[in-house]
Parts: sequence; structure tokens; C-alpha cells
Amino acid sequence: MQDILNRSGQKMVSLLDLTSLTGVETEADIEALCSRASGPCGQVAAICVFSRHLPWAIAALKRRSLERIGLATVANFPGGDLDPAGTVREIDEALALGATEVDLVFPYRAFLDGREREVKDFLDACRRACPVRLKIILETGVLGSREAIHAAASLAVDHGADFLKTSTGKAAVHATPEAARVMLQVIAQKGTPTGFKASGGLRTMADAQVYLDLAEEIMGKDWIGPHTFRFGASSLLDDILARTNSSESA
Repeated sequence: MQDILNRSGQKMVSLLDLTSLTGVETEADIEALCSRASGPCGQVAAICVFSRHLPWAIAALKRRSLERIGLATVANFPGGDLDPAGTVREIDEALALGATEVDLVFPYRAFLDGREREVKDFLDACRRACPVRLKIILETGVLGSREAIHAAASLAVDHGADFLKTSTGKAAVHATPEAARVMLQVIAQKGTPTGFKASGGLRTMADAQVYLDLAEEIMGKDWIGPHTFRFGASSLLDDILARTNSSESA
């Protein structure tokens, strides 16, 4: 039982984007975040911070010889406005600061208002500006219906998403298994190498396991890995470490 728990913890850590997006982080906060990027359960997939904090994260990871960990940031976050020029500038600035992954908020309000052509143009402009991994945040809790989530996910995949991500964590409704199922089904139907990221409200290993089980059911066990599946969270790591440490000391 202990071995199973430890293996589960190690797997989840390897898929984790360790995240801090409060907007009031200090250099000490980013240092503390990066100090947790490697530990008894292995290394996380990426650190996710605002672009202005990337230099701090780069320096903190370098001091620990953790340069292979991804450097993720956000764009058009959290509002999801329909501002292609402004968002492209954000992406350009993030790349100049060292980002290797960009989590981009889908213009969900414009999409719900029926402005699909403009949303397509927005996504195309962002994709052209972003040569690194592009994770598109659908904000599924606001999209609401299965139909809207399916349509938005399809549009995002068709216009360059490397990953589909559930939510910003700032809306009233975060990740849900129902939304995740729709997103994974779209990925399976499209047959593209698009990944999936569950983000928002994930705090425990039990929470995380729900999404791993869904991905295995729809995509197959061998599909799951850091290049295709991520968790966006910070407190999830606390639960993983508490449970694996508890099992080792039992």
C-alpha cells in the first residue's frame, strides 16, 4: 500500500505546474515556491508565475540546478478579454523574460456573445506570437454548458492549442470532472497531440486522481505524461507530501 501511494505521489508531482498567481508575490515568495520544485517525490513539471516574476524564478531554479523545470506564465489573465494586440505584447514580454510555456485565457465572454470569427483571429495571432507550449484556458465554469465547452475546446484545438486547460482558478466554478470529460473527448476526437490541464480547486490527491482516471479512460494509460497532462495547483503538493511522508513514517 505504501509503495502504491508513493508511486501515485511521484506521478502527480511529475505532472504538476507548481503555481503562485496571487499578484502580490515577493521575491521571497518566489524563492520559497521554487524551493519546493524538487523534493522526496521528484521534480515538478513547471513553475507557473506572472511574467514579471520569471527572472526571480529562473535565478531560484538555477541556484538549485533545476534549469530543466518548465517556466510557465499567464497571458490575458484572468479576464479573458478580446484584445489580440495587447495579449501578443504580453506574450512577447513573457518570452523575453524566459517563459517556456504560456497559459493563455480564451476570450470566453466574446465567444459566448457569438463573436467566433474574432475569437479565431485572436487565437491565430497569439499562436503566431508563441513558439513555445501554449495552454489555452477555457474558463469552463463560465462557459457553463457541455455544448459551449465542446465548441470552445474544438475551436481552441483547431487554432493552435498545445493544451486545453480548465480554468484560471479565479472564477466561481473551477475545474469539474464534467468539463474535463468534454475536453478530453474533444482531444480524442480531433486526434491531435493536444494535452489537458486540470486547474482550479485541486487540493488533494483524491481530487487529482479523478482527472487521471478520466484521462486514462478516454485517452489510455500510456497517454498520460508531462507532455500531455498537467495539474495546475500549489496546495496539491502539500497533500502529496503529507500523505507520502505519513505512509513512510507509519
